[in-house]
Parts: sequence; C-alpha cells; structure tokens
Amino acid sequence: QLAEYRVASGLYVGLTVDEIMVTARRQVASRVVSQFTRKLSDGRTLAITIRPRDDGGWVTTHQDVTERERLDARLGEQNERLRQQETALKAQNLILDAALETMSQGLCMFDADQRVITCNSRYAEMYGLSAEQVRAGTPLRRIVEHRIAKGLFIAAGPEEYLRERMAPVLAPSNTIHELSDGRSIAIARRPTPGGGWVTTHEDITEHRRKEARIAHMAHHDALTNLPNRVLLNERLELALARTRQGETAACHLLDLDDFKNVNDTLGHPAGDKLLRQVAERLRTLVRETDTIARMGGDEFAILQSGLTQPTEATSLAQRVIAAVSEPYDIDGHQVVIGTSIGIAMGPADGSTPDELIRNADLALYRAKGEGRGTFCFFEPEMDGKMQARRAMECDLRKAQLAGEFELVYQPFVNLASDEISGLEALIRWRHPEKGMITPSDFIPLAEEMGLIEPISDWVLREACMRAARWPADLRVAVNLSPAQFRRPGLVEMVVGALAASGLPAERLELEITETSLLQNSEATLGMLYQLRELGVRIAMDDFGTGYSSLSYLQSFPF
Repeated sequence: QLAEYRVASGLYVGLTVDEIMVTARRQVASRVVSQFTRKLSDGRTLAITIRPRDDGGWVTTHQDVTERERLDARLGEQNERLRQQETALKAQNLILDAALETMSQGLCMFDADQRVITCNSRYAEMYGLSAEQVRAGTPLRRIVEHRIAKGLFIAAGPEEYLRERMAPVLAPSNTIHELSDGRSIAIARRPTPGGGWVTTHEDITEHRRKEARIAHMAHHDALTNLPNRVLLNERLELALARTRQGETAACHLLDLDDFKNVNDTLGHPAGDKLLRQVAERLRTLVRETDTIARMGGDEFAILQSGLTQPTEATSLAQRVIAAVSEPYDIDGHQVVIGTSIGIAMGPADGSTPDELIRNADLALYRAKGEGRGTFCFFEPEMDGKMQARRAMECDLRKAQLAGEFELVYQPFVNLASDEISGLEALIRWRHPEKGMITPSDFIPLAEEMGLIEPISDWVLREACMRAARWPADLRVAVNLSPAQFRRPGLVEMVVGALAASGLPAERLELEITETSLLQNSEATLGMLYQLRELGVRIAMDDFGTGYSSLSYLQSFPF
C-alpha cells in the first residue's frame, strides 16, 4: 500500500508498484544492508538504506541528499578548475624558467629579508658562483661575501661594494660597476611589492670597448693614430682659454717637402709607411702636454701650450726640421724628405682655433715660398698678400674665357749671319684693371691651381697658327711647364696643335727646364723621344739654375 501511495504521488519516475515490490523483496531476501540513491521526479535525490531484521522484516531509512550532491558537484568542478590552473601554472613556470635561463642578463630576486627568491644560472656564471651558493633562501650578504672572496668587487674596494649592495632598494636605479677584473657590469635594481627587489646584471664590457674604439676613431687618424683635426680643434679651444690667464700657445703647421715624389716613385704604400715614421719622430720631440695631429695628406700640426716666450716655438721648429730631414728606410729604399713649418702664436695671431690654423697656414705658405726646409712665424701683412693671391686666383680662372691672354715674340738672332732664325712665344696676361702681368707672376699660380694645361694648350695652338704664316725658314719656340710632364696627353696635345695649324713639326721647338727631367725622368724622357720622332726640336732652357748636372745633357740629344 505504501508503494502504491508513492507511485501515485508521481515521485517514482518510470516504476510500477510490482517493480518496487520485487526489488524490495530481493534486497530483504539477500539479508544484507543495501544502500542506493533514487532520483525523484521533482529533482530531489534520496539516499535509501535497507537493513534486514532478525524476524524477517526490515528497516528502511530515507535521506534527502540533494544539497550534498550539489555540493559534491560544485567541489568536483572546483577541483577540476584547480587541476587546470595547476597545469597552466606548471606550463607558465616552465616558460618562465626557460626565459630566465636563456636571458643574456643575470637576474636575481630578493625578498624583504634580503634572501634569494629566484636566480638564473647566468647570474651565478657572471660572478663565478655555484648553484648551491645562490639557491632560494640564501642571504644577500653571503652572496656578496662570495663575490668579494673571488676578488670581484668594484674598483673602489670591497667595503664600499658591500655597503652599496646591502643598501635597501627604495626606488628604481641603474648603475654601472667597473669590477676589479676589468669588466663593466650594468646593474638595474627595481623594488617589488612587500619590500623586496629584483636586479638584472648585464656584462657591457665589450660594448664599452667598442664605444671607446669608435670615440677614438672619431678623434684620431687611422694611419698614424695621431689626433685628427677634430681633436686638435678641441685642444686648441682649451689652450686658447688658458691664454686668457697669461699663457701663450703656438700652432705649428707642417708640410712635408718632396713627399709627392715618394708616392710617385715608390707607390702609396711606401708613402703611408713614411707618414707613420714621420709621426713616430714627431712624438719623440714634444712634451706630454703638447698635441701632434695629422691634418690630412702629408700635413701635420703641433700645438704647444703653456709657453712663456716665442723662442720655445723656434726651438721646437728647428728640432722638427732636423729630425724630419734625417734619411728614412722604406722597404730597403733610402728616402730623404724635408719639411716646411708655419707658426702662429695665440692669442696674438688668433683667438679661435680656425684663426690660429689659418694664420699658421699663411706662414707655412711663406716658408715654402722661401725655399722650403725652413719655418716662418705669421705676420699680419701675410693676410693681405693671401687676399691678393685669392683675388688673382679668381681672376685667373676667368682670364682665358675672357680672352685676356696674348703672346709676344722674342727673336733668336744668328750672330754669324746677323739674321733672325726664329722666335720664342711668350705669354702675357693683359688684366683689365692691373694692366700687363708677366708669366713669373701668374704661371706658378696656374700650375698650383691645375690651370697650366689648358693655358699651355692655348699657347701652343696660338703660336703654331701664327708661325704657319711666317716665312718657311723661321721656327717658333714654346716653353713647356714641368707640370705638363706629370700628366698624360702631352704628345697628343702637340700633334693636335701641328695638325690644326698645318705647321711642319721641324719648325716647332719645345723648351723644357732641367726641373722637368728631375721629376719622373724616365716617363719624361719617354715623351721627349716620342716628340723627337715627330720631328719636333727639343731644347733645354735655363740650364744651371737648378740642380745642375751635366748628366742631364747626356741623357737626351737636345
């Protein structure tokens, strides 16, 4: 009847009275305690226990376990989430460990009690520590003491190092420590919540060395390792600043004499070796407070600071000229050069580096003009002469296009017959403001400026055109500059002038100086023989005014 009531209540889903009775009798007949749950139609869960009695009956207990079941379900879900979180945390720890161990920087984290929380192997490696010496829980003091024991402390000393490392980290900091073994370590310290901190350590030794090399290269000449113009200007600034307190500074500008011949005959590698040897000799002549610089090419500079009188500059210039003029051994070749020096004194000759160098350059120009192998001090009138020279350079560049050049002719007289046998073409420059200018005043300048070739080409063509209209027994003589023998194309220029004018080659005479033979004589002789084969006459002019030697007369059939 009880079973019928239950079924009728609709709580037993899908069960009949007979099925309930059969189940109950089977469980009682088994004479053992039975426990099971039953899901009711209203969603509740009952835990049912059946206990047999000795008299053949039984006792049943029914407990509503719906809430407990729900709680178990929630606990199961939470446990699953915890397992998932644990798995994710393990994966994150593996990633973190991998990141820590692959860092190029050393990392160590400390708690508020200055004990290690975690540390990577790079940190231990940088300071020569074992894994045991940096394990979690190790006091910072013990780590620092291990470092000091290995001799790894800042250059100031172990006590200062210990004080600095033990100081609490209250704010972010970045420092660079120069260790006693020569390494540079960049240390970044950042506080963490709770009073601890984390530090990263990076070995920047090689980086700082590269920076130092780059800084050195920016201020030094690569060939001689001397200071360059940039560093010289900085030193000049300092020296001129001290002149306001009564000191005197001297700027020597040096130019090597005959250096180009070394490059032309022995090659540029030999020229580089010579420059290095010159630099070494100069180093032996100056004080530690002086500066030697290479300005470029074969030009050097010496800054003397803290002078009391100009005679100190004179003494140095004399020693430099004597030392540089001593013979050099370059790959088995004995080389002899000289030097010319221009000197400007600060602050009298210039209150800025640019002024001092510029005026030393003017003095150098005077020294070279006086025969080289000497020195000159700057004088105010040099500036005026240089301004005049620059004006002439500007006018000279425009002179040919403006048609300001003209030729005059000086006759050759045969003394035996008292007849004119030919004429020498001589160039003149008719300046629109300065009047007639002679060759000695502008030809050397044209050679320096690289204008001699077009001017000489014009002279040769103009002389040949004029001579072609003369009687056939008259020849024309044209001077050749030594600079023309240093450039290819001289023979082609002569051939072109003869062809354009129609003048027979035997009526043209080219005059050269012995200076032309002194410079690259083998190449010069080669060009002279080519000209002779054309039928052109060759004459040596001004023999005996330079480095006279009869052997030059024998080297070619003039």
